[in-house]
Amino acid sequence: MPARYPSAECTDTSETRKARETGKARETGKARDIMDMTESRVLCAASAYEQKYYFNKAFDRIPDDIKDQLHIICVLFTEDIGGIILFEFDEEGHLCIRTEAAASDYNYDEIGAALEVKEIQRQRRDMLNGLELYYRAVILGQPLDLEDWQLE
Repeated sequence: MPARYPSAECTDTSETRKARETGKARETGKARDIMDMTESRVLCAASAYEQKYYFNKAFDRIPDDIKDQLHIICVLFTEDIGGIILFEFDEEGHLCIRTEAAASDYNYDEIGAALEVKEIQRQRRDMLNGLELYYRAVILGQPLDLEDWQLE
């Protein structure tokens, strides 16, 4: 039996891209361990086990209202579903929402987690799209073709 049950959904909010899963979850048990990894591009995370929220200071230039919304989303998710939730960027700049739980966490609802992630993606589509734009432009330094990012 695996030590943890990972789940991941990339937000991929543009119409031309498909949602795809990230690779295997890291074998660390705490969100702080994941945040401290130098190769990680974690934006924020919350843990029901530690009852803490983490925000990566590398993204401190994001507006405070967006930070507040991310904080609320993460904390409500861990209160309702349990486990750990992470917002992280993949190599191409897509924002992925990843959840995981300890094998001993029998209160974690894996199906509920996937449904809740889909609901976050649907309700917060514009915000998540903006975060991807920010990451690509500011962090990766990619030129932006805004026509590809037009929403209906």
